Amino acid sequence: MKKRLPPPRKSFMTLRKNRGYSLLEMMIVLAVIIILSSFAVFRMQTVLNQAHLDTAYDTTLSTLRNTRNLAIAQSYQYIVTFNPGAGTIQVLWQPPMPSPPAAQVCPATQVAHTYTLPGDITYGVRAGFPTAAASVPDGFGTGAAPVDFGYLTNGGGGGSATVVFMPDGSIRDNSGGCAGLGNYSSGVIYLTRAADTIYASRAITVWGTTGRVRGWQLTQPGGPIWVQQ
Repeated sequence: MKKRLPPPRKSFMTLRKNRGYSLLEMMIVLAVIIILSSFAVFRMQTVLNQAHLDTAYDTTLSTLRNTRNLAIAQSYQYIVTFNPGAGTIQVLWQPPMPSPPAAQVCPATQVAHTYTLPGDITYGVRAGFPTAAASVPDGFGTGAAPVDFGYLTNGGGGGSATVVFMPDGSIRDNSGGCAGLGNYSSGVIYLTRAADTIYASRAITVWGTTGRVRGWQLTQPGGPIWVQQ
């Protein structure tokens, strides 16, 4: 009588395929996915925060430079007003006084553009910003006001949030009206992300006599110290 052979034994991989994954294995895989996702979300948030700061900085810088160019090209006065509380920039242009100026009354200004910063970025100052005359950007102000124009060639107290670009490219205060006889006005603007460290901050300076616009970054080595970008 022929001896019947036992059925072949199933391999480990075959048994594993048939029974699926264990609860422990599934929990380990899930934990790895959660950890990797957390790192990805953290990295994306950091990149997004940096992008918001860069957008606010670029918007402010380009607004000032473009407005100066418009004033020169069109031979009009352009008025830039910053609203730190709302995080907005409003650009207006001043139609020239009629010739001859019979009533000596300036025509009403016209809104050209309004810009808004990302919601988490503000025009603001932070504890720890340099305050000495030799350490603030271009020597303007004391690091105490978010938008600080009004520094004249002979001093001046600052504190203004409005500047006027003239057809010659200079910047003056608005004391001269549409006649354009205001004082040269230099100043500084600070941008920051309040939920981050003070190093998530930028500054922009404008020179009244020339209209030159420069950007600054707060750096840590040896600092905090403002370094021109």
